[in-house]
Parts: sequence; C-alpha cells; structure tokens
Amino acid sequence: MLTTTNPVTAITTPTMSVGARHLTVLGEFKPFGLIAEALDGKPTENATDKYDYFIFDPEIAQERDDTIDYDSSASGSSSRSDHELFIRGNRIIWTTGSRVHKRFTSPSLVIMACWCRMGDMTEALLCVLQIDTLTIYNTLGEIVSIPLPHSVISIWPLPFGLLLQKATEGNCPTYAPFSSSSPLLSTRELARPKREIGFSPQHEFSYLDSFEHTVKGDITTISSHLILKDLLEEPQATFVEERGKLSTMKDFDERTIWTSDAIPLMASYNKGKLQHSVWVVEIANSNIEAAISSLSDVLPAGVLSKKFSFRRIWQGKGAQSAASKVFLATDDDGVPIICLLLQEQKGLLSVRLQTVEINNEIIYDIKPDMSWSIPAIAAAPVIVTRPRVKVGMLPFTDIIVLASENNLLLYSGKQCLCRYLLPSGLLHNVKSSELSTVFHDLKIRGLTDAVEGRINVIVNSGQIFRCALRRSPSSSLANDCITAMAEGLQTKFYNHFLVLLWGNGDSAYLSKADSCVDSEWESFSSIIMQMCRKSSFISRKHSDLVPHSSWEFLIRSKFHKNYCKHTSITGISSATLPDLRESDCSEAYIEDKQSPEKALYSQLLMETLDSLHSLYESLKLDNLRKRDLGLLVVLLCDITVFLGEESYLDYYIRDFPRLSKKVGICQTSFSPRIPPCLFRWLEGCLQHGCSFANINDIPPLIRKEGSSVVSWGRKIVSFYSLLSGTERIGKKLSSGVFCNIATGSSRTPEELTVLAMVAERFGLQQLDLLPAGVSLPLRHALDKCRESPPTDWPATAYVLIGREDLALSRLAQSSNSKEIESQAGANLVSVSTPYMLHLHPVTIPSSISDTMGLDSAKIEDTGSLDGSMIDGMEHIFNSSTQLRYGRDLRLNEVRRLLCSARPVAVQTSVNPSASDQDLQQAQLWQLAQRTTALPLGRGAFTLATTCTLLTEALVVPKLNLAGRLPAQQNATVNLDPNIRNIQELRTWPEFHNAVAAGLRLAPLQGKMPRTWIIYNKPEEPNVTHAGLLLALGLHGHLCVLTITDIYQYYSQEHESTTVGLMLGLAASYRGTMQPAISKSLYVHIPARHPSSFPELELPTLLQSAALMAVGLLYEGSAHPQTMQILMGEIGRRSGGDNVLEREGYGVSAGTALGLVALGRGEDALGFMDSLVDRLFQYIGGKELHNERSLILTPSTDDHNRGAGQMMDGSLVNIDVTAPGAIIALALMFLKTESEVTANRLSVPQTHFDLQYVRPDFIMLRVIARNLIMWSRVQPSRYWIQSQIPEIVNNGVKSLGDDTCDSDEMDAEALIQAYVNIVAGACISLGLRYAGTRNGNAQELLYDYAIYFLNEIKPVAVTSGNTFPKGLSQYVDRGTLEICLHLVVLSLSVVMAGSGHLQTFRLLRFLRSRNSADGHASYGIQMAVSLALGFLFLGGGMRTFSTSNSAIAALLITLYPRLPTGPNDNRCHLQQHIYGYDYGHLMGLKVDLEDFLCGMHPTYPFQAFRHLYVLATEARWMQTVDVDTGLPVYAPLEVTIIETEHYAETSFCEVTPCILPERAVLKTVRVCGPRYWPQVIELIPEDKPWWSSGDKNDPFNSGILYIKRKVGACSYVDDPIGCQSLLSRAMHKVCDLTSLRSCTASICGNNEPGSFKVDQLVSTFSCDPSLIAFAQLCCDPSWNCRQCEISYITCLCRSDIDFQEFCLQILLECVSKDRPALLQVYLSLYTTIGSMADQVTSGTVVEGDSISISSLKLALAYNEALISGRLTASKEGIVQSIFIGSLRKRMDEILNYSQGLRDDFCNYLSSGRWPHEESLEQKGSMLLSWYLQWFGVPPPFVIKSAVEKIKRKVKVSSSVPLLRLLLPRTHINAIIEIDNLGCID
Repeated sequence: MLTTTNPVTAITTPTMSVGARHLTVLGEFKPFGLIAEALDGKPTENATDKYDYFIFDPEIAQERDDTIDYDSSASGSSSRSDHELFIRGNRIIWTTGSRVHKRFTSPSLVIMACWCRMGDMTEALLCVLQIDTLTIYNTLGEIVSIPLPHSVISIWPLPFGLLLQKATEGNCPTYAPFSSSSPLLSTRELARPKREIGFSPQHEFSYLDSFEHTVKGDITTISSHLILKDLLEEPQATFVEERGKLSTMKDFDERTIWTSDAIPLMASYNKGKLQHSVWVVEIANSNIEAAISSLSDVLPAGVLSKKFSFRRIWQGKGAQSAASKVFLATDDDGVPIICLLLQEQKGLLSVRLQTVEINNEIIYDIKPDMSWSIPAIAAAPVIVTRPRVKVGMLPFTDIIVLASENNLLLYSGKQCLCRYLLPSGLLHNVKSSELSTVFHDLKIRGLTDAVEGRINVIVNSGQIFRCALRRSPSSSLANDCITAMAEGLQTKFYNHFLVLLWGNGDSAYLSKADSCVDSEWESFSSIIMQMCRKSSFISRKHSDLVPHSSWEFLIRSKFHKNYCKHTSITGISSATLPDLRESDCSEAYIEDKQSPEKALYSQLLMETLDSLHSLYESLKLDNLRKRDLGLLVVLLCDITVFLGEESYLDYYIRDFPRLSKKVGICQTSFSPRIPPCLFRWLEGCLQHGCSFANINDIPPLIRKEGSSVVSWGRKIVSFYSLLSGTERIGKKLSSGVFCNIATGSSRTPEELTVLAMVAERFGLQQLDLLPAGVSLPLRHALDKCRESPPTDWPATAYVLIGREDLALSRLAQSSNSKEIESQAGANLVSVSTPYMLHLHPVTIPSSISDTMGLDSAKIEDTGSLDGSMIDGMEHIFNSSTQLRYGRDLRLNEVRRLLCSARPVAVQTSVNPSASDQDLQQAQLWQLAQRTTALPLGRGAFTLATTCTLLTEALVVPKLNLAGRLPAQQNATVNLDPNIRNIQELRTWPEFHNAVAAGLRLAPLQGKMPRTWIIYNKPEEPNVTHAGLLLALGLHGHLCVLTITDIYQYYSQEHESTTVGLMLGLAASYRGTMQPAISKSLYVHIPARHPSSFPELELPTLLQSAALMAVGLLYEGSAHPQTMQILMGEIGRRSGGDNVLEREGYGVSAGTALGLVALGRGEDALGFMDSLVDRLFQYIGGKELHNERSLILTPSTDDHNRGAGQMMDGSLVNIDVTAPGAIIALALMFLKTESEVTANRLSVPQTHFDLQYVRPDFIMLRVIARNLIMWSRVQPSRYWIQSQIPEIVNNGVKSLGDDTCDSDEMDAEALIQAYVNIVAGACISLGLRYAGTRNGNAQELLYDYAIYFLNEIKPVAVTSGNTFPKGLSQYVDRGTLEICLHLVVLSLSVVMAGSGHLQTFRLLRFLRSRNSADGHASYGIQMAVSLALGFLFLGGGMRTFSTSNSAIAALLITLYPRLPTGPNDNRCHLQQHIYGYDYGHLMGLKVDLEDFLCGMHPTYPFQAFRHLYVLATEARWMQTVDVDTGLPVYAPLEVTIIETEHYAETSFCEVTPCILPERAVLKTVRVCGPRYWPQVIELIPEDKPWWSSGDKNDPFNSGILYIKRKVGACSYVDDPIGCQSLLSRAMHKVCDLTSLRSCTASICGNNEPGSFKVDQLVSTFSCDPSLIAFAQLCCDPSWNCRQCEISYITCLCRSDIDFQEFCLQILLECVSKDRPALLQVYLSLYTTIGSMADQVTSGTVVEGDSISISSLKLALAYNEALISGRLTASKEGIVQSIFIGSLRKRMDEILNYSQGLRDDFCNYLSSGRWPHEESLEQKGSMLLSWYLQWFGVPPPFVIKSAVEKIKRKVKVSSSVPLLRLLLPRTHINAIIEIDNLGCID
C-alpha cells in the first residue's frame, strides 16, 4: 500500500506553445427528460421541482459480448447518440438522443440509480435505490424488487455486482434489524421471484436456511459495505484485509465516492482522517471463516464461502473534503491512472495503477513516486487520441482539463497535446453591435457529462453547449492509420507523433468541422511527410538513442553493414536470415555520419513503415478497401524512398505497377529487409503447412495481442493456422497470432476453424469481402462441417455452415432465457448474410391455437341452425393437423361425432302422430344419453391443443340435449321435463363439459396466473367452475392458489366444486406430500377426525374423492402412517346412509393405498407382510392369517365415530372390500415381478372356486396379476389363452358338443369366467402397450373386439377364426357389451394419438348403434366417446406413457365399471342373482344390506375417469422447414434400444408422428435425400417425457427444424420424387447446344413455350442469391434486352460463352447446394477474362495486380486437396478442372506478350521497371503479373544467389542450384533467369 503524505509531482500548465483547436459545438444542451415531460403533459402529483440526470455511453446498456467492437468501422463510435437517464421523484425516463426509449416508475422516491451487471449475466441492469427498497430493472422491463434490511445511502457498480454503502448506526431507521425472527425474512423471500427454479410461496424454509440467514444477518448488520452479486441471493457482508488478516469491513466513515464497473476498484474518503483511499475488491480466501468465527459459536460449513474483501492499495492525506470527481484514464504509455479532482486545491491528482498477472489472476497495486498533479478546476475522461485502442478491457482514455477559466487543455497522461477554444458565431440571437463584446466575454466555466469524445461545456452566461473534441473522421483510412501507429509505435514515438498531429495549429487534420475525406487524408499524409523532412528537431528525452555501449557501436559500424551485405541471401529460408526487424537493429542501416536527430526520425519512420505496412497487408484482404489501399500505397512508397527501403518499394510497385512512373528512386541500392507478405504466408501455409510457413511473412502488428486495426488480417491468419493443424497455447497459436475459440467440441481442424470464426464473429458477410482465393479454404471448412456437425455447437456456428435448422433448434433450447435469446439473435445477424436474416423462430400452429380459417376444416352440417356455434373443437384444425390428416376427413368426422353443442337429428315421419311424439321423446332420451357422454371424449380429443388469452374468460361450449327433425324442416324438439328430471340429468355432464373445456388449454410457458383463475370464479358456485378447477389441476396449474383461496372454495360447501378442487390440488401437488394440502384433504375424511373434532356429515362422494386425492398427493412415497390410514378405510363402513356407495369408498381407499406404495412392493416398509395379508383377507383368500394389532385394532376415535368395519370376526364382506384390495395389490406390486403375490391372486382352477369368486372379480384378478408380472405380458393369442384356466378352457370348447353332459349352472359360470378373463387380459394388454401403437397388440385386440361384437350380433365374417361360438346363450348381452367396450377402450389406449383408421371405423360403427341393436346405455356411450378421444388424443399430438404413475392413472380411468346413466356414480355392471345363492352355499352370514351392496357394485364417481390426463405425454414430433417456416413431411429413422423381448431396432416414421417412450428411445435421425441429415442422440432413461418449455428438451417441445437441400422439392410438392432437379429439369437448362440455336428466336419474340431459369431455380431453392443470379445473368431473353446497349462491360454479358458459363456454375451451385460459390466462380472467371482483355486490347482496366495472389491461393487450395493436406469427404468445393483451366489460361496470357522477356531482363539487371510514355503502362502491368505469378524475388536476392553460385561451383546450368536457393520461385521463372544470362 502506498501512502501519499508529501506533495506530489506538480506539472505546470503549458504555455501557449501548444496548438489551439476549436471545439465542434453540436448544439445547446438541455436534458431531454424535460422535453419528454413536457410532451407527456402535466407531471404526476408527487413530482418534485428537483431533478437529476446523467448521460452514459450506450455500450453500458448493451449485452456484455456486444460491447466488444469487432472490426468497427473507421467512423468511430462518436457518431452514436448519447443515452440519458432523467430522474425526477419516482420516475425515470431513459432517452436515446431525442427519442424516449423506456420509462420506469418506482413505488417511492428515487435516491440513486446506476447501471450494473450481476455475476455472469450478460445483460445490463438498472439499479434504483429507494428509501427501503432496491428495485432492479432489466433492459426488457422486467422488475425485481429487493427489500433492504438496512439503511443504504448509496449504490455503486462493480464488475461482478453492486456495492451497497450502509448508513451509520445512528442514522438507521426505526424498523427492526434483519434477522431470522424478523417478519422481513418471509417478506423478502416472497418479493424475490425464483425465476429458474420455480419458486413457490408455499415452500417451507428448513432449519438450516433459517440458521444461515441468522448468521448472515449478524454479519451484514455490522458490515458497513454490502455486495449484491446475484438477484437470487442476499447482499453479502464485506471484509477488509489488514496485515494479511481479514476482518469485517465496519468502518462507516469510509464513504464510497467512486467505483469502477470495469475493474474491481473503489475510492473512498474518510472525513475524520482527512484522507482518500483506493481499494481493490477481491475474493477472500478460506481463512475468512477462522477470522470471523467469533461472530457465532457454530458456523455451518459453506455458509461463509466466497466472500469479498477490500485491500487498500493507496491513501492520500491532507484533503479537507472529498474529491469532487474520480475517474479512470490512461497514461501516455498505456498504464491506467486514477484521477481525483480536488476542488479546494484546484488540482487533478493522478495515480498510476500497476497490474501484474499471476496464475491468470490480475493483481493491482500502486508503486511509490507514481503520482502527479495538474492544475485543474474541472476535468473529465474523454476518448480522443486513440478511439479504437484498448488497454486490456479498458479503452485508451485521455483527460480534458479546465486548468483555469477559459483554459481548456487536452492531456494524454502527463503530456499536454493542445488547447481548445470556443468557435466564433456560437450565439445566433445576439445583435451584431454586441457580437464582439459577447464573444470576448464568453468563457468556459465548467465541464460535465463526458461521453467518449463529447462533453458539456458550461459558459459564464449559464448556457450549456454539447461539444465534440474530436469530430468523427470521414476518412476511414486516416482513422485506421492513426490507430495502427498508436498500436505499433513505441510510446515515446507515438507521443511525438501526437504532438505533431494535435499540437500543430496549422494542420488541417480535424481542425475544421467541414473537412472532407480527401482533405483529412491529405492532412495526415502531410504530417507523415513532415516527419520525413524534419531532421533538426529533437527532444531531450530521446537523447538516450546515442549509442553508449561497444555492442551498439559495432552494430552501427560499416563493417557490420558490409558483412550483412556479403553473407546474407534473403528470401531463401527462414533459417538462413535472422529477423532484423525483431532484433530492432534498423539503425545499422543508417549512416554513422547521421546525426542523432536524423537517427531518431529514421527509427520513428521505420516503425511507422512497419505499422502502416501491417495495415496495408490487412487491407489487401478486404475487397471493399481497394480505394484506401491505393491511397495508402502512395504514402508508403514515399516513406520507403526516404528510408531507402528498395525491397519495400519494389514490393509496392508489384502490387500497383502504375506507381513505377510516379515514385522516385531509393537513395540506397541495397536493402536486406524483405517486406512481410500475408498472401505469401497463406500460400505457404496451404502448400507446406503452418509450421513450415515463414513466420516473418506475418507483419509484427498482426502478431501483437490486442491490436484491433489489423484484426481483419489477424483473423485470416488464425483461421488458416487452425485449418493447417497448428498448436494452441491458450489463445496464442504457434503462428504467433491470437485467436478466440467458441465453446463446443471439435474433432477436426475444420470444426475448430468454424468455432474460431464464430468466436471472432467472422460470418458470411465477412467471408464475401475476402478475395475469392483467400475465401476458398474457409468455405471448404464450412462445407465439410455441414453434413454432420457436433451437437454442442452454438447456434451461430450452425448458421455459419448453412445449417439454420440446427441453429433454430439450438436457439429454441435456450429461448427460456431472454438474455440468451437476445444475445444469440444478435450473433445470428452478425454471421449471416444480409439476405438470410429470416432466421427467427417461427410459431408452430400445432403447439398453440392456430385458427387459420381453413375452409376444408369446417364442419359441413347443413342441418345446423347456427353454423358458427362454438363446439370446443374449432381450434383443432391447423397446419400441422392438416398435414397429418389432410388427405382425408378424419378430423372432421371426429369433430362431428364428439360435438355436443348442436341439436342431434331425430328421424321421424313427416306427419307425426301422438304415438310418434312418444317415440320422439324415447329416441331423444337415448340420444341424450349419448350426448351427455361426449364431453369425456372431447376432453381427450382437444387435450392441450389451445391457449386462452389471460384477459378473457374461458368459453365453455353448450351442452345441447335438444333434437332437430330433418323431416320437419329441422324443427327443434326438447326433452319433456314432466317425463325426465333434466336438471339432474345435466349435473355431471355439465361437469364433464367444463373439464373438457379446461383440458384443451395447453400448458403455458410459465404457470397459469392466479388472477385468471379467480377471474373465472363465478359469484355462485356451479358445476362448470368445478370442472374447470379439476382440468386446471390436472394440468398442474392449481399450485398458484394460496391457502386462503383454497379454503374460500371449501367454505362454499358446494359438492362438485369441492370434488374438483381436491382432485385438482392433489394432481398439481402429486407426490409432494405438501402438508397444507394434506390437512385440507383429511378434513373431508370424517373417519380420521379426532374425537374432539366437531362431527361433520359429508357425502360419501366427497370422502371417496378425498381418499383418492390423498393417494395422489402421497404417490410413491410409501408414507407409513398414510398407508395405515388408507388400509383401515378399505374395510370401513361409510358413515352415510347410502349403503350402496360402500364399495366405491373401498375402491377409492384401495386405489389410494396402491398409489402411496406405487411399485414399491415389499421394499416399502417392514410391516408390508402384515399389510399384504390383510389385503388378501379383504379379497377373500383361502388362507386367513392373524393380523398384527397395528393394523387390526381400531382406534378410540374410530369407536367414537361409530363407523363399523366390513367384517364380523374373520368373515369379511368381500363384495365390498375385494375390488379395492385387488387394485391396491396391483399398484403396490406393479412391475415388481413378484410371483408370490401373483400366485395368491390366481384365477380359480375348480368349479367350486369359480362359484366362490365373482366373475367380475376374476377380471380384476387377471388385471392385477398381469400388472405385477409386467414383463410376461405378450401381444399374442397364445398368451391370452394361457390366462384361461384349463377347466374354463375345456368347458368353453365343449359348448358345441352335444355329447358333453354339463350342468347349466356350471356352463354359465364357466362362460362368465371366460369372458371376464379375456376382457381382463385385453385390458392388461392395453395397459402394457399403452401408447406404443404395437402392431401385434392392435391386431389381437381388434380381433377380440370383432369376436365379442359378432357374439352379440353377427356383423362381420371372420373366416378362419378359432374363437368359441355361442357365448350369448350363457351370458347376458349386457356383460358382452361391457366386455366389448372394455376391449375397444384397451385398443384405443394402445393406438392412442395415432388416429388409426381401422380402429376409427370400428368406433364409428359402435357409436352408430342404437338401443335396438344393443344396450346403448350411458356407460357404453361413455366408453365409445373416451375411445374416440384416446384414438385422437390431443388432436393426434399426445399419447400415453407406461411409467408407473401413468399405468396407475390409466387403471383408474379404465376401471371395469361403467355407469348406467349420466348422473350415476354407482356404475351398475350386472345383477348377480346367483351371488345370494353363493352366499348360502358358502355358509356366510350376509345380511340383506350387504347383499344389495354386492348386487350393485359401484365405482366412486365419474370424475375419476379424467385422471388419464396424468398418463399422457406429448411425444409428438413435427418437422418445420427452416426456410419457409411451414410444417413439412420428413422421414425419420428412429432407433430403440435392445430389450429382453427384441434386439436394437430401427424403423422409419414420417413426420408428423409420435415417438417411442424415453426409456427405449436411443436416436432420432432425419434421413432421406431431400433434407440435410440431423441426428439427435439420447440416453435412454426411465423418466417421463420432457415437459413443455423444458430447456433440456432435445425436441423443442415437438418441433424439429430441418433444412431442405437445394435441388430437391418438398414431399408435399413432389411426393414420389418425379420432379428431381437433376433428372428432369436442369438438363434442359444446360442443353447448351439448344441454347445457341434458340437464342436468335428468343431475341426475336418471346415464345410462350420458352422457359424462365429463375422460375425453375425458385422451384428448388429459396436462396435469394440463386434466384437473383438466374434473373440477372442466366435468362436467355437477357440478350435481346441488352441489344440496344452500346457500352459492354468487362464481364461481356452479351457473350454467349459467358452465359454458358453462368448456366454451368448455376447447375453446380444448385445441385451441390453451394450458392455462396457463385461469387467465387464469377470472381475467378472474370479476373482471368479481364486480364486477357487487357492483354489483347492493350487497355489497362485494373490498377493493381493483387488478384494474381488470389488466383495463386486458389491453385494452392487445389493442390492441398490433391496432396491430402486438406481433407474432403468427396471432392473440393470448386471443380479441379476449373482451377486447372485458370492455370493454363494464365500461362497463355503471360506467353502472349513479346516484350515481356526484355522487360524482365532489364528488371533483373538494373531493378528498374519498364519506362513507358503511354498512360496504360501495359509493360509494367504484365511484368508485375509475371513476377507475382511465378514468385520471382527482388533483384538483389537473385543477384546474391547468382553470386553465391559463381563463387562455389562452375556449372553449365544453374537451374538446379537456383531452384534450391529460390524455393518459392516457379521453375519457369528460374529457367528464364538462367536463359537470360543474368548470372554472367
């Protein structure tokens, strides 16, 4: 730590020797917030007169990654409008320039506001401090309000969070301090949204949480500074490091006056000590726990981890008041400085900040003697001299200082550069007579609001003017040159240049506001040339350049110069010639007679040359900077002439041959410095690899870290290096350049190159700016990665390689985070071409409501009175469902069958009589039974298919029981209320209707708002809202209800509402055991009330619902106490008077018990054995065991309640208890394969056993056995036959045998058992293969359905069917009907969501039957309705799962009891009259009441039928064309893992489709030739399918984006592929012979039969570049449109050969899906064509020969492919034949000129270029082509090589030796050198 007590170094104000400049006045300043308020009208009532504002850089509010200026334009950032935050009262107005961007309104007065970033968040947050609250807004307007437990007086931004300055203890408010006992704890947690973890107010705090808050509260109470690093965490206490120890930061006198949001620094002032301090904020180490252990006796581990500490690095004493301003600036050598403006001392104190990087950590410190003071009354940081230079993460910042009144100075560190003056004519409203007086009196009094190079100047008149210190230069080249010199020159040299640039008042550079591009460049060039001419001026600080050592004297001697001249041969290899530039010995080439002054300027100019040459090499790689390149090369030639760098001059003339006549000749004739050449390095990298390429060919500035001006060239070098397999050490490559790599895996160099291009934001736009040859290897890398890129790449990488489908899928996975989405969207734009900006996620109609108004989707019901009537299914038709079912009218038919909102047709005679009216009522009653059953199926059909506006009430379609008479002009007829109780009939159907309306709501991205539920709550309770509550609960939306809301619903004492709410809450909180919900449920089970509880009389219906809800709430928990309670409830007599509801109560209890121990088997708890024995006693097993007292003994409360058990001693009424016990065992041992339990549930094997067990119980036993032995269920007839006991099977087979002597009673029992066993086996099959669409299971269940249907009434011929016949003789028709519909329900469960046509036809037939054809009761119609809904579950987008939870929900839904009427909750199955006889046969003492209960077996109530929703999964998959945004067909290859029944299997599906379950799904691959392949690899897990909006969902909620290949039509347009591009269409386009013959006729008249190429291309590709190219160049009628044009461009568009070439490359690009290669082909073709035209015509068109280097790179790329240095899957992206033709054509061009040989000889001998009088200078152009094409080195290199050969050997031919010495020179040029005799 540095303490400053002595006076610091004082720097006096410079005299008038510095240059003077005028400020650029942008206008008079006034806060725009005042204007915005005036436009808004009257201010708010609580508005105050006081206001504040601050102006900030727009980069502060941008994304963190977006603030990096990649390849920023030379215009600089000063042209951007400033952003302003205007604060008045509780309102904040954010403006951008003269536009209001956002308005914020806080609940209380705003004390302070600042921008800050929290932790790793990329978005900026606006933090607003209020009296007791900290409100945080993000840029999207989202609000987080954090109550403050302590009094905070100020907030300050840090790089990783927000610093809070607490008030002293004496100024604390009166509210209680923050602690665990304070009520602020819960308030604080409730006010903070847990956005990503689904925080709910109902969650309870654990003891550890409370203790942790206690410890934190104690620390934060005594800490004077707090840090908030995350919105979801508490503000943390801070610590201070003193002498290596940490203690709590509790110095309230250290008032924070400044912090930095870029580096962790804080400045404070201690008024008591009269000192300033600078602190570094660091992460404290683990010793902190021991240091503060005295705060608490017990500290849990991890409670105090990762805390922040302050370390004081500087303190300055003696200041009577705090600094009025503190800011960061940059010293002239790039070191950051902290500036403190001391008002009473009228000085600016600056302290240098030292940074040291150790182990990737930056250590900040301040060393002694590193501070100075400048006289100042006002100061501000500005960015003027180096606007694009970065010092680490900080910009290079200058200082503007108001030293005294009207003395405004610009400093760069300690160096004063210039003085600024106010311009004349500033005031326009002053009279001319007063003008001189006003200007004389107008003086600068203050400075405020500095942003970059703009500042507010306060004058003595009180006015404020917004001024610019540095106008944005119009010349991008001048700006780039200044930046290159700032980054490349040594500090002392650049400071000297700054003096010339800014201090010279006569210089025109940026001194005038109206300077143009040319004048700016001329001004800059004049300054450089002034440096060349100036040789007398020398600064004393540069006197150390005079050599003092012997070594320096030797380096400067003539001997060293001659030695270098005779021993070095440059250009041979990198090993033979040392890098003279790196050794910094350029002084060796300066004459020793030169003065030190000239040596100084020579070294300055040498570094200037290196810096500007680096910029020159970078600009050569940008096609759009050709003009700047031409201006820069002239300046470089002047510098090289002055320095005598002959090789540099020759290098520039080669690029621009026209300069050979304009520039002078170098004074020296020899220069061993070979200029770096990026093209030469790139070519060597392709030819020999990165490790063999000469690193000296890369300019030093490009290899310098942090250089921005040449970042374009640096990126290209880094990409080539990675493509060649270079080694990486962090960000540095072996080629010496630095490169960023994006996150993602890479297996090949090409993939690593793509990741580098993404990280460097080098997209398709930038790729198009490169020369064609340079871009080829990079396009090759993109093309190679396109087929199968890694799956973990960022979205921008996929866009870069042309896989927008993968990009959108990647974006969709992260779209839950808006900050990620906005960042990714910006990156997508940056890497995409301007015409490909359509890449935005499209709304898929199938995921939400998409009422597209398709005419074909409307129900055609001519008899409907109101065709626009809402039926709850109008939204089901969208683009996705139309794609799946568009070829038929299945959905229309389903909608018609399930419509309950329209009157049904009643067939009567035209002239009805009285008897016909009775018949009408009878028919209408039967139809009403069907209508009331339809909502159950409609709920399944429309499940989760639409969304509702949260501002609108839910619309429930009407339940219309009326009929219409088609024979009587559709007259309406209603049910007679005198005959039927219509209101009672409608109660439960209305409940189901509301459930169906609520089930169609899709799960939203977030939770359903509580306000919307309350908004839909009616004033008086009704069944409609009750059904809505159940539906919302099944979707999981009732979690938003508070306990108060729940008990308000209960207090209404409405039976249906209570039922719906209990089941809905249990479904929403399923498996959570939420205590509050559990208590509310147990209130509705009177049997469990304590004795002190007031006695309640609740309907059995509510008690049954409460039991089922308890089971759902405790699902899978195996909670012991709950299991004991439910076990006792199975055999408990209901307290109600309706004894017929006892079985339903027992079934509810048994099902709930099974849910609690779901699939746990014997592993649940220790008392499971006794519990199982008890259940088997309830079933009526033969072996009865003594139960433990834990289970048997009823409690005192039970006796007091008078609720009897269903037993008398050891006798149990199994008619009541057996169903619930069987269901409980089935669920408890689900999939456990417990043979012991399954055997005890065996089917009776003897006649006696058959009479002992009721047939419907046999069905339950079969289902239970198969659920337990899950893996043994097989979809085969043999397996079903194995379920039938031998005695039953033999009895059934002998039915047709007349010789068999069997009792009719026995036959009836056998057939009853047979049909129930078969039905139970079919239900087991349905559950086992639920949602799998298993073909074998479907065929088997369909056969059994037809079998039962034929037994009822023959309707179909089943040839070859071996099923037993004649069942209807022994079994009543009602039993067969129920078994039939149970089998059909099972079939629909297997085929759920498939819309299987055969199954649908069967269901439609069953629905069409009336009561005359069978028992078409309400239960039967309900089964058909449910089956229809299951078959088209969720509109075909959902299906069932086979998880334990799903199977349990399906078993409850498919419970084999069907109701007799719409309002029947007893569900009559059949009257077992023989059951009374069985009771006497068994000798059981069963009273009449118990017999009646057994005679009417019941199911609790119909609401349980909706629990199937818990078993559904959205495994639907839809493919969307990424280019069109429309759903399309696409083949998928689905692979499922190996199981015990089948090996690993792959099968094909066509989207839209439903995928297999997650437990077996391995891979999903987009296959087929029309779309780009895409593979989604999964890890099979026994988990439910991903929920909607899950960020880990690889299928994006059922949407898979795919990209169609160019040249292929979609399957909708071309189902069988007859329109293939290559087979049908393009051969006509490419018939070049016919093209020639038809050209004349086309030009004569446009025949109707002539084709349009653009129309053809648009058929196969939507790429705008291809279509535009076809329209421009490839249309055959183009010639006749151009026939009248007199001027023909160099492209020769009227030439038929060029048109042929265009057609060829169009075919190439379309067929291979490479549209970007159009530019490459055209560029290379036209380059050669232009060169040929110049040679033949003699007219020079191109002024440079840089295109030769691009051609050479194309050849090098082709050679790299042939040699294998670059790998390609098939072939190169450009045809090798085309590349070879370019080489051949170029050789022909160079051999065409006869004078080229003479010019080449003169060049080698004298180094002079051809001297031509003509303006074209054709000879110079050809010579430059020759030299560059064949790689001829400078003349002095050739002479050195020849001299070396002469001295060593005497040979007749020097070609072999020259080939060794000149390895980069082509053999043709070497032979020519040898033939010319230049070696003589």
